[in-house]
Amino acid sequence: MLSKMSPLAIFLILFIFLFNLSSSASTMYNVQNFGAKSNGKTDSSKAFLSAWAAACASTSPATIYVPRGSYLIRNAYFYGQTCKSKAITIRIDGTLLAPSDYNVIGNAGNWIIFEKVKGVSIYGGTFDGQGAALWACKTSGKNCPEGTTALAFYNSNNITINGVTAKNSQMFHILVDGCKNVKLQGVNVSAPGNSPNTDGIHVQLSIGVSIMNSHIGTGDDCISIGPGNSNLWIEGIACGPGHGISIGSLGWKVQEPGVQNVTIKSVTFTGTENGVRVKTWARPSNGFVRGVRFQHILMTDVQNPIIIDQNYCPNHENCPHQGSGVKISDITYQDIHGTSATEVGVKFDCSKVNPCSGIRLENVNLSYKNHPAEATCVNAGGRASGLEQPTSCL
Repeated sequence: MLSKMSPLAIFLILFIFLFNLSSSASTMYNVQNFGAKSNGKTDSSKAFLSAWAAACASTSPATIYVPRGSYLIRNAYFYGQTCKSKAITIRIDGTLLAPSDYNVIGNAGNWIIFEKVKGVSIYGGTFDGQGAALWACKTSGKNCPEGTTALAFYNSNNITINGVTAKNSQMFHILVDGCKNVKLQGVNVSAPGNSPNTDGIHVQLSIGVSIMNSHIGTGDDCISIGPGNSNLWIEGIACGPGHGISIGSLGWKVQEPGVQNVTIKSVTFTGTENGVRVKTWARPSNGFVRGVRFQHILMTDVQNPIIIDQNYCPNHENCPHQGSGVKISDITYQDIHGTSATEVGVKFDCSKVNPCSGIRLENVNLSYKNHPAEATCVNAGGRASGLEQPTSCL
């Protein structure tokens, strides 16, 4: 075919092919070319933001590359509303370090922020919040900053976080707030079991978030689900140490969006304070929790394997006890097995104002010191089927 064509026609075909190939390929922006230093001492915040600005200005897919090494980031705010590029990939082979002095960013709220971004994917890398000094300050009783969330996404859509490690955050490690279609996969979150308020992943006011095949061990909830969430899928999680996976706390405000359509399956809890928990404050609220499925879960030495607590009151301080207005219904526990670290393996402490309804226990098998665990129910209604250990109190 080509032999019958003129040299000019062949040249034009090759030119068009190569042009299309180059225009469809992702443009690479190496943060070191913008001045980032991998010595762990030089503040590289401006370099990262400059690389982001260049990627944003690209009319084609863009990749920001972070080579191996340690990069000190004082703080970084990545704003996406004005981005021309609709697909920005951030590939990280190195480690991002927060300032070791907590006074530098301790009152900032967040360390690394993405806001109003679309089509952003982060692959690999370590986000090190260096929170140990702040934790020590808090446990000493001194007047300390509240601390920052390490990696936060606000009002963003179509986000992928894959193979990322987040560790030793001052407070929450990863926050998803007001987002749609977020996929977290192969994430590793770690902080000591006694580190305060270091939730692994917190999700609120979001739709279509999935958290898959991840290991989370912290000093607070491995995963916490706040108000206003729907269509959440959590699967293949190893949790411990920590406070388990919690829906809540909910119901602090009178006007509060509810939580619905949540699936949590194939999770192992090891030595955690709780397993699967729903917690609400005992105060008026129009919030709700419904359509939740806990499936195929292994408990190993967990203090409260299955718990609904509608009188949540940490440290018994400043907590009103008026009866929780949050309505809990349609909650299924299916194939939950393993060992409880306390006699009571199933505890439903529901609202006297809005009793729990539609609770289903299917094949629950929890033991305590080689004997069946116990179950307690207050203001809870539902049914049990299949294996019942402990004997249902519904």
